[in-house]
Amino acid sequence: MLSSSRRLVSPTLLRTTLSSASTLSRRILSPSLSLPFTHSVRFSSSTPSLSTPSPTKKKPFFITTPIYYVNGEPHLGHAYTSVLADVIARYNRHLGRDVHLLSGTDEHGQKVEQSAIQAGQSPIKFATMNSAKFRHLMFRLNCSVDDFIRTTEDRHRDGVLALWQKLESDGWIYKGAYEGWYSIRDEAFYSDNELVAGRAPTGAEVTWVKEESYFFRLSAFTDRLLKFYEEDNPTFIAPSGRKKEVIAFLKQEGGLRDLSISRTTFSWGIPVPGDPKHVVYVWLDALTNYISALGYPNTDSDKFKTYWPASVHIVGKDILRFHAVFWPAFLMAAGLEPPKVRIYYHTIHKYVTHQRYPLLLL
Repeated sequence: MLSSSRRLVSPTLLRTTLSSASTLSRRILSPSLSLPFTHSVRFSSSTPSLSTPSPTKKKPFFITTPIYYVNGEPHLGHAYTSVLADVIARYNRHLGRDVHLLSGTDEHGQKVEQSAIQAGQSPIKFATMNSAKFRHLMFRLNCSVDDFIRTTEDRHRDGVLALWQKLESDGWIYKGAYEGWYSIRDEAFYSDNELVAGRAPTGAEVTWVKEESYFFRLSAFTDRLLKFYEEDNPTFIAPSGRKKEVIAFLKQEGGLRDLSISRTTFSWGIPVPGDPKHVVYVWLDALTNYISALGYPNTDSDKFKTYWPASVHIVGKDILRFHAVFWPAFLMAAGLEPPKVRIYYHTIHKYVTHQRYPLLLL
């Protein structure tokens, strides 16, 4: 527990700021958020006055929102998550830290392709239209984002292709065939014992899929990930209840199974290098944004060396497994350091304002 002398910001002030996010977001959200996002907004004149920052040099601080899926328009959950990230970013800037706040949009996958068809548009036109709405959401919320990445950008595509080639050349990828349950809504694969009343654990519908696929050797990382969670980085997943869920998933009978990381039943995605009838699995694609935005594969760039590994990824419970299991495994396989900590946003107000979990001081 932090002593009162180390409390650098009033818990009451933070609690008030965070609890007002829903009211603020509901007031400013409108169905016509289509203006272009033109700049990052820094401290406004209404920014609360906090305690004086220490003059000592602080570690850089890299914080990310999830990249938002463009199959629909922005809603209250997106606004809430963005405001939470902004509160943490602003606080750390006030402390004199070099902060980089990243947001963006996830624009590939079967779900986006289907939504575009239903709207009578091409996938890229549909994605561009909705991405602009998320950009404008950041502007309307006065979120101090430093970068906004789209997974259809060349810089991101280059990062995904480089990561795939690195994993493949190091023997972590092989070709096989996938047969099992798949949820289009979740963009996730599920085993029989994970289904609840014939549906995904999230309540989404599942369909039986049988197709040729490339696989990532995820099964080789069961013990490494357990050691990472329990010994190397015990604060990696918070709150503790979510950490227990992830550990239980890893300790299921047989441990982790290899992960299908390509699809052939649709075409809206990044083609697999050397085998363009396959597209990269949307989560391998999407998660790479956290490093492609920093210039990966150029790990010697100033931005990458300054900000990686990430200080905080803010995620929700429905995408925790992808961030807490798949993402660190991909990074370990590629020889990159995993992020320092991740938080589950539905309870972030409890964790950033409580003295026993000084998230803002990471």
